[in-house]
Order: sequence, then structure tokens, then C-alpha cells
Amino acid sequence: MNSDNIKEGLGRAPHRSLLKATGLTDGQIRKPVIGIVNSFNEIVPGHIHLQTIARAVKDGVLLAGGTPLEFNTIGVCDGIAMGHEGMKYSLASRELIADTVECMVRAHCFDALVFIPNCDKIVPGMLMAAARLNLPSIFVSGGPMLSIPDANGSCMDLNSVFEAVGSYNVGKCDDQLLLYYEDNACPGCGSCSGMFTANSMNCLCEAIGMALPGNGTIPAVYSHRLRLAKSAGEKIMELFEKNIRALDILNAKAFNNALAVDMALGCSTNSVLHLAAIAHEAGVEFNLKRINEISQKTPNLCKLAPAGRHHLQDLNAAGGVPAVMSELNKKGFLDTSVITATGRTMAENLKGVRVVDNTVIRDIDNPYSATGGIAVLFGSLAPNGAVVKRSAVSEDMLVHKGPARVFDSEDEAQEAIYGGKIKAGDVVVIRYEGPAGGPGMREMLMPTSAIAGMGLDKSVALVTDGRFSGATRGAAIGHISPEAASGGNIAYVKEGDMISINIPEYRLDLMISDEELKSRKGSMALQPKKDLGGYIGRYMRYVSSAETGAVVK
Repeated sequence: MNSDNIKEGLGRAPHRSLLKATGLTDGQIRKPVIGIVNSFNEIVPGHIHLQTIARAVKDGVLLAGGTPLEFNTIGVCDGIAMGHEGMKYSLASRELIADTVECMVRAHCFDALVFIPNCDKIVPGMLMAAARLNLPSIFVSGGPMLSIPDANGSCMDLNSVFEAVGSYNVGKCDDQLLLYYEDNACPGCGSCSGMFTANSMNCLCEAIGMALPGNGTIPAVYSHRLRLAKSAGEKIMELFEKNIRALDILNAKAFNNALAVDMALGCSTNSVLHLAAIAHEAGVEFNLKRINEISQKTPNLCKLAPAGRHHLQDLNAAGGVPAVMSELNKKGFLDTSVITATGRTMAENLKGVRVVDNTVIRDIDNPYSATGGIAVLFGSLAPNGAVVKRSAVSEDMLVHKGPARVFDSEDEAQEAIYGGKIKAGDVVVIRYEGPAGGPGMREMLMPTSAIAGMGLDKSVALVTDGRFSGATRGAAIGHISPEAASGGNIAYVKEGDMISINIPEYRLDLMISDEELKSRKGSMALQPKKDLGGYIGRYMRYVSSAETGAVVK
């Protein structure tokens, strides 16, 4: 056992003495030591109940004969961090999570790991750590928040509040209605209830094989979630006994499966950024063109919020991620030979699985579209790629050409949007918000929800070297690479330049001549690099481009 390094032999008497100081008995010390990696805190609604999940996991480990020992890592709420300096720290926290887990596990020689994430950057940060450490590992999330109907019968989520703010600013929503959404849209614990980034990544944990069926969709408040956590605790002991490690699961075939499910579900664009980073840790080749290859042949089977009216509780009732995978498997879109955290192959996991509700999960022969939910665009504005959630773009905006409205920060763009300065047909360009330029590649739900709340989401596009929330809908194109701070072409866009968007043809172009672009590069200075200290300053200096997952190198 890996834990023998801290407990076997005469020379480890001091180590055992310290373990006994925590209350462990000789019998507990002799058993496999299972690390319970918990991201509990008291400010993130997706994490306030994770102590209960951890208790259930530990019960499962104890039932199966292991010794569970819990430690914590950080977790940032993207919703609370949205729209101010705090969002610079959200993506950057992903690397900290991976690093802190590595430190704890290497220092204390755990034999296997159960990861308990829930929200946006915590899931990929923990997956990166699992790949880096390559121990027997399993994931069990805290589960999604419930979505409850408003007075008109439409189910609400966090995005409802953001869009209500946009409506309020144009007189379409009064104080009383805004307060109603504020009080009711987020009714309790769990990750925000749409197919936003957190739920996207928790569902993809199933698709990639690192979690048990139901991980992504069983609501946080259901007792089934506690039973799942106990099962994960028991299952980690089986993975330990069979020596099934993280990198036995996280291989190239598994990443292709995850991308196929991503396309079918219509996941957040952030999933591209995170899958690239996880693949980097796993030593698996990952490139943006491969995403389009999979997207072109994989149908979109679900329209979950923000793309449609359904939420995670509806997906769960319809059969969950296994049902989506069973539909994809009918046409051979998955490699079901891969081993998973169940200790069995995906083929074995999918035996007998079927869709319960075809209004939530479309039949493979009746998809919402023949192509997947995410597209990567290339062209003169994004030579190395940009990402859009195609399934959340209205038909009218799949092809669009309009004048650039250029802003050097999210704050400037937000002021213009709320000030009524953005008109139908415009293409809002927000630059210097990339991984290094921001720094931290801020997620911009406030500008996109403001535009949606004003009723402009079917006539205005947004493009940025930053990111958009999984809750964003409309023609919101992010991750433009190279970013402005690195001298990418987005740095040389001028007010009024025509920008061409053609999502079906995977194109994003700045409509100026090569000669004009070259002239601008010789005459236009880049924004000076920010003089920042602390962690965010170090992150700024070492973070890589979005096209490679914005990993720190």
C-alpha cells in the first residue's frame, strides 16, 4: 500500500504516533487509507451540504473495510464572484485546487481518493489532480439545485435573476418582480440547476468514466444522492483492490466519449477549456479541431437551460446521462470498451439502460440538430480558435455580420450595454480579458444576461478572449486565441470594423485586408501588462493560452 510509507516498520513509529494522536487505532492504521477530498465551505450554495455527502462517503468506505480520512480544498462560487474583481480568481482557482490536493496526497501517502466537488472550477481542478496523482479515484458531486416554477409556470434558475436585472434596466421588470426572482430562483443547496458549467462537468464525470451513474443529475436534496455517496465510498475499495487507477480510465477513448456526450447534452463552452486542461495532466493529446470532428457527427439530443426549458431534475427523471449515452451508443458514437469507476466497462454499465422521457432526451433519429451543442470557430479573428455554445444560439444568429463595438474590459462593455448604447446588429468585442490579459479569463454572464434581458440576444453577438458562463445564451463566442494581451488579432479590431460570424461553417473573421491588419500591428500598441502581485500575479505570468486549456506551465 502507498500508505505503508507512513505506517510500516520500526522507523515509522513517530508517524504512527502522530496518526494515533488523531484518534486512529492500530486496526484503522493497518487498513487502506482513503483520502476524502472535500470542497465544503459555507458561502457556496453548491457546497454548503458537502459535509453530509462526505459523511455518507465515509460510511461507504467503512462498510467496505477502509479507513477514510477527510481533508478540504477551496471552492469559488462563480455566481458570487461574477461582475467584479473576484471573477479573476475563479479560473485561477482551478490550478490551486489541483496543486493543494497534490500537496496533501503526496505528503500523507493516501492509498486511494474519493473526490467531492460540485461547482465550476472545483470539478476540473480535482480531475486534474486525479490524473496527476494516478491513484484509484472516484468522484461524487453534491448534485444540482432544484428548479421551481415561477408564477407563469416557467422553471427558474440563477440566470433568471441575471436576466431580470437586464429587463429591469429597460423598464420591463419592476422592483417587486425582481425581488421575486431574487427570493425564489435559487431555492436551496446544490449547483445551479441548468446545464451550466458545474453540471456540465459533473455529467461529464460520468461520461469520461470517473463517477457512478447519476453523479451529474440526482438533485442535491434527494436521499438518492446520499445513497450514491455511500456507493462511491464502497466502490473506491473495489477500485483499490483491483488496482484500477485514474489513468486507466482517463485515456484518449474516454475523452472522445466525453466530447460526444458533451455535444449531445449541449454542455457549457467552459467544458472545452477544462477537458483540454485535464487531458494535459493525463498526457492525452487534445486539440480544438478534434472537437469539431466529433461535433459534426454527434447529434444534439437535449435542450437544457439556458438552451431550453428543461433543467437537471428533468434530465434525471428522463434517465440521466446513462440514457443519453445509451442513445448515442445506438449509432456507435461511443467506445464502450473503456473501463470506468464502476469497475466495469461502459458497455456493461449501459446494459438495460433506456430513455424514460423522449421530450427531454430526444431519440437518436429525432435530434434537435444533427450536429453537437458546441462549435469551435476559426478565422482571421481567431486563428487558433474560439468556442461557442451552438445549441443556445438562435437560428437567426448562426450566420451574422455586424459592426464591432470595441471595449477593453468587461466593465466598459457592461456600462455601454446598461447605458443603451448597443443596438440590434452590433457585435460587442470585449478584449484584454483572456487568461493572461484579464488576468483570469473572467466569465461574463452579466453582459450576456443583460443583453438577453433587454431582448437583444437574437440580434446582438458578443465575442471575447475571455469566457462566458454556461448560463449564457445567444451568439456569445469566447476563448478567442491568441488573446489580445499576446498580440492576437482581436487586439487590433477598431470601432465599426465588420465582423463575420458563420457558425455552420466554423468561421469567425475580421473583415479587413491583410495589409490593413499588418499596418495596424505596426501602429497600434498593446495594452500595458498589469503590475500585479500575489497569486494572481504569478498566475498571469505563467498561464498558457485558452486553446491549450489555460493551464499554468
